Amino acid sequence: MARSKVNARDALRRLQEQREQLAVEEARLRESVAAELGAIMLECGAETLEPAALKRLMLRVRELGIEETMKRISPSPR
Repeated sequence: MARSKVNARDALRRLQEQREQLAVEEARLRESVAAELGAIMLECGAETLEPAALKRLMLRVRELGIEETMKRISPSPR
């Protein structure tokens, strides 16, 4: 049996379907991560923070990295 030549249009359609499936999976995983992070926030009392302040904090931590942020907020040795 000869293999049929892959049609570019069919390949594009399959690729688009895969992208749609990945987008659905990404949305599901983001919801799962959000629930996990929400539980962590409740455990440490972070739900009392203002949302805008928490967002600024997280953006800054992401920019600096966790290690650098921890260095900057840790008390300096005397």
